[in-house]
Amino acid sequence: MTQFESRKAEIEAAGGHVAFIAAEKRNGVWNPEKFLKKRPISSVFLLDEDRVVTKACGLHHALATDALNIAHPATLIIDRNGWVRYIYRGDNQNDRAPLNEVLVALQLLGNKSN
Repeated sequence: MTQFESRKAEIEAAGGHVAFIAAEKRNGVWNPEKFLKKRPISSVFLLDEDRVVTKACGLHHALATDALNIAHPATLIIDRNGWVRYIYRGDNQNDRAPLNEVLVALQLLGNKSN
């Protein structure tokens, strides 16, 4: 979240908006409320407590050495019509989308709509 939050203005200048979704229970192990109090963000943050969104996007990570009933880390670019135009699905909990790659994809999408 930190890398995206720190470059939020650049993302918005490219025509994007930042939102975070966590496949986590409100009172889960990660404790999102406590985490966000210590590390506030200015972006939208949603909890996918029942894993509905995570499963619908094919991102549910039921069981692995570093995961139990959570989501693969993922970054999606969704256009104004609701079409997924870019997706990066991490193989493990430390595998994140390269932000520069995301910005290029966002800029390319913006150029196609002009």
